[in-house]
Amino acid sequence: MRFSQTLIPTLRENPVEAQVVSHRLMLRAGLIRQLNAGIYTWLPLGLRVLRRVETIVRQEMDRAGAQEVLMRAVQPAELWEESGRWAHYGKELLRMKDRHDRDFCFGPTHEEVITDLVRREVRSYKQLPLNFYQIQTKFRDEIRPRFGIMRGREFLMKDAYSFDKDVEALDVSYKAMFAAYQGIFQRCGLEFRAVEADTGSIGGASSHEFHVLAESGEDTIASCTNCGYAANLEKAVSGDTEVASDGTPEPMARIETPNKRTIEEVSSFLKVPVEQTVKSLIVETEEGLIMLVLRGDHVLNEVKAMNALGVTQLTLPEPERVRELTGVPVGSIGPVGTEITIVADPGTQMAGGFVCGANEAGWHLTNVVWERDLPAPRFVDLRNVTAGEPCPRCDSGTLVLHRGIEVGHVFKLGEKYSQAMNAVVLDENGREKTLVMGCYGIGVSRIVAAAIEQNHDDNGIIWPMALAPFQVMLLVINPKDKALMEAASALEKGLSAKGVDVLTDDRDERLGVKFKDADLTGIPLRVVIGGRSLKEGKLEIQSRRGGDPTTLSPDDAVEGLYQMVQQELALNASS
Repeated sequence: MRFSQTLIPTLRENPVEAQVVSHRLMLRAGLIRQLNAGIYTWLPLGLRVLRRVETIVRQEMDRAGAQEVLMRAVQPAELWEESGRWAHYGKELLRMKDRHDRDFCFGPTHEEVITDLVRREVRSYKQLPLNFYQIQTKFRDEIRPRFGIMRGREFLMKDAYSFDKDVEALDVSYKAMFAAYQGIFQRCGLEFRAVEADTGSIGGASSHEFHVLAESGEDTIASCTNCGYAANLEKAVSGDTEVASDGTPEPMARIETPNKRTIEEVSSFLKVPVEQTVKSLIVETEEGLIMLVLRGDHVLNEVKAMNALGVTQLTLPEPERVRELTGVPVGSIGPVGTEITIVADPGTQMAGGFVCGANEAGWHLTNVVWERDLPAPRFVDLRNVTAGEPCPRCDSGTLVLHRGIEVGHVFKLGEKYSQAMNAVVLDENGREKTLVMGCYGIGVSRIVAAAIEQNHDDNGIIWPMALAPFQVMLLVINPKDKALMEAASALEKGLSAKGVDVLTDDRDERLGVKFKDADLTGIPLRVVIGGRSLKEGKLEIQSRRGGDPTTLSPDDAVEGLYQMVQQELALNASS
C-alpha cells in the first residue's frame, strides 16, 4: 500500500484534549478522530490494528470450541425486566423508545439476549456444553468519557457466554476460556496479569480480570512476590491479621484537640503513630446511614464496602452534609456513644487501643478498646491493601502493587440469569435443570489503546508485530527516482506474496518528515531505499524498538525481512 494514497493524517503537535499517551498518539498517528464525546471514527491505519486484534481473538475463541454468533445491539426492555437489571443498571444504560412507545436499550452487554436465545433453542443436556461469542459494538453512557478509546462510550467488545449442566462442568468451560485469554494476550505481544476480581454489575460467584501492565493504568493490582496470588484492589486482601492485645490497655481518656481535624494533625498533636488512630467515615446508603471505621493510614475501598454492606449505592457526603446528619463536624466523629450502625475494618483491632473522634468539636478519645469501651461491631475487610504487606496465600511472600489497564474479564455467573429467565434443559432423568452460565468479555478496541500505553517512546508508538497496521515500512528517499521506486515495488510485491503487510512511503516529502512519521506510526521494521545504498547493493533495516541497523542485499531482503517478522510473531506466541 502506498502512503500517498492512504488517509494517514499525522499531527506534529500534541492535541490539547488528550490526557493519556494512547489518546495522544492515536490522534497524532492518524488512527482515530473524535465524532462526539467518547465516540470515535476509526481511520484506515487504526482500523487495521483493530482488525488484527479481532483476528487473534476470533482464532483463539474458535480454537477453544466457542461458536460465533452476532446478536443485535438494540435490545427490548422486557428481557432486562426479566433479569431485574432494567431498574438497577443505572444511567450508563442508553434507553430509547420506538415509534410504538416500547422501551429498548442499546446493549452494553448481552446476557439477557443470549439466555433468551438458548432457552428457546436448547432442550436437552445432550446439547451441552455450549459457548457462544460475538465481536460487536457496545454502548455505555459513561458520565465522564475520557482517555480516548480507553474509556469511551461506544466501543468494540468480544463477549462470550457458556452454558453447562452443573457447576463442575462450568469449571471446565471457565478454565478453557481462561487459557484462551492467556493465549490471546500472549499473541498480542502484551505483558499482562490475570487477577482475582469483583463481579460488579454482571454478578456471579467469582471472576478474574486480565490487566495489561502499564504505569498509566487506571487500576491498581496486587500480586505476591512468592506465589501466584494476584487480585485487583477491590478483591485483594492482606495476610496481616491484627488482633487486640492480650495485655490491659490504659483507660480511655478524653483529650482536647483544638482545631485538629485531620488524622495527621491529631497524630502529631497527641504524639501517637498514625497507625494508632482510626477514622470514622459516614456513608449514605439505601439502607440508611452507616459508620465505617478504618485505621488512620488505611484507605477505604468503596466496592468492598458496598459488598460488605449488601448495598448497591454508597455515597460519601460532603462535610456540610455530614454535620447536618450527625451534628458533629468531620474530624471529630467517632464510634463511641454513636447510635449509627458501625462496621469496622479488622485493622482497627490494634494493640493498646486507638485514638478516635469524641463526637464533639475539638475533642478526641485515646486508648479506646472494642468491647471494653464500646460494643464490638461487625469486622469486615474495607480497605485497600498496601505494598509490603504479607501475602494471604503463602507464608513467605509480600504484596507488590502494579498499575494495570483492564482488557478482559471472565465470570462464573452460575444461575443468576438462567434462573431469572427460566433457561432450563431436561437432564438424564427427564427433569428440568437450570442451566449454569459463564460470561467472558474482552475489550477489543481497548486492547489497541492498552498496547500503545505499554509500547511507546518519546517519538511515537512501538507496535508489537502481531498488532502493527503494517509490519514493514519501505521509506523511499526520492520517489521521483524511477530506479528507487522500482526497487521498492519489487520488494513490496515479494513481501506481500509471503503474507507480509507493507506500507511504502512514496510521498514527495522531506526526509525528516518521513522519518518522524515512521517513528510516530510505530511500524516495526523500516527499510530505507536510497540511491547510494542501492548502488552499493545494500538496504538498511531498522527495528522500531531500537538497536543497531542491519543491512541486506536486495536479493536477500524479501526472505530476510520475512524471517524477522516470523521470529517476532513466534516469540509473542510462545512467551
